[in-house]
Amino acid sequence: MPAPYFTLVREMKDAYNHRLRLVESARPIGIKPTARLFQTTVRTVRKWLRRFQQHGLRGLIEHSRPPHHQPNQTGAELEQQVVALRQQLFTFGARRLIREFDLPLSHRALERIWRVHGLLHKRRRKYQRKQDLAHIKAQWRVFQQISADTKDLDDIPRYWPQAQALNLPAIQYSARDVRSGLFFWAFAERRSASASAVFAARIQKHLARCGVCLRDLVWQTDNGGEFVGSFDRQGRRTGFPAELGDSQHVRIPPAAHTFQSDVETVHRLVEDEFFDLESFSGRGDFLSKAFTYQLYFNLVRPNSHKQNLSPWQIIERFAPRSPLQLCLLPPVFLDYYLNDSGGYDVSRHPYSPKVVVTADKVGLWFVAQPGSGVAINHKSILHSQRPEPALSEWIV
Repeated sequence: MPAPYFTLVREMKDAYNHRLRLVESARPIGIKPTARLFQTTVRTVRKWLRRFQQHGLRGLIEHSRPPHHQPNQTGAELEQQVVALRQQLFTFGARRLIREFDLPLSHRALERIWRVHGLLHKRRRKYQRKQDLAHIKAQWRVFQQISADTKDLDDIPRYWPQAQALNLPAIQYSARDVRSGLFFWAFAERRSASASAVFAARIQKHLARCGVCLRDLVWQTDNGGEFVGSFDRQGRRTGFPAELGDSQHVRIPPAAHTFQSDVETVHRLVEDEFFDLESFSGRGDFLSKAFTYQLYFNLVRPNSHKQNLSPWQIIERFAPRSPLQLCLLPPVFLDYYLNDSGGYDVSRHPYSPKVVVTADKVGLWFVAQPGSGVAINHKSILHSQRPEPALSEWIV
């Protein structure tokens, strides 16, 4: 039996996503059925629905509840006195000033006055590891949460002229497991709900094939239209949320950009380490090099924020039964999955989407793109420290 609405909200640190689900339920099925479904009152559902209609997503954020009138507020003369004392004796705390000058107010009232006048500064404290967000995320399970986002590629000076000349993509779709840092990406000509749905469906099927429990997985995105989805005439979910299946979908509150720091970090890294350095001869060459960099990132590249371990090393440590195929989902052009019939300037599947990854006897990785005529041999960057003895060829 689901817990009542007020019980859940009282225990939540941030009830934004729960209210978002309540509003999204009320729009297609109505206020009274939603109240019964969430075990709350009609008045509560109507309140949040109205706030959403008036203010959008920002209306779902909890309002501040300070009193509008304070009958026992400190008088102006006393307020000027304590402000002057603070400016003269700025090293004295509130309790000490009250004791030394016999001030007729509490230490909380004194601190409130200082805060209003910009005279209250936080004391520098020793770094507390338990409040470090990276330390908190280090306690998570592998594939507990994936952060997904998109990136514009038209503002990268070295890449964009090549993109215009060779008809390369303008949008990057990124997904990253928060605990291990495992990275998946794909590309498209523009942002769209359909492309996002294809992106999510490919990753979900890939994770399911590799034995990942999708029911325990949470996808986190921003509130972009490509991730929000919609409802069909029968009230069923469509778009990105529908392709997540048993996995959960949460969206960050408006303007809470630090919530997506893991995937935003990848965007900065790929711009510095890939787009600003590589030159491309065509679309097939672009995909092959993108896959090579993805293999380097997932298998070899050490992460200084994760004890200098690569994503695959972290997965081996905390999920040792995971297959190596987990790291081998190649990037694709999402547009080819949306336009199967081709067009004037887009042929029908101009190359096979399969990628072959081989390992020789000394553990050096070779990457080839069948049908593209491109073969890349990155012996310097894709050197496996512990090659799998049984690994001869992976078809992804």
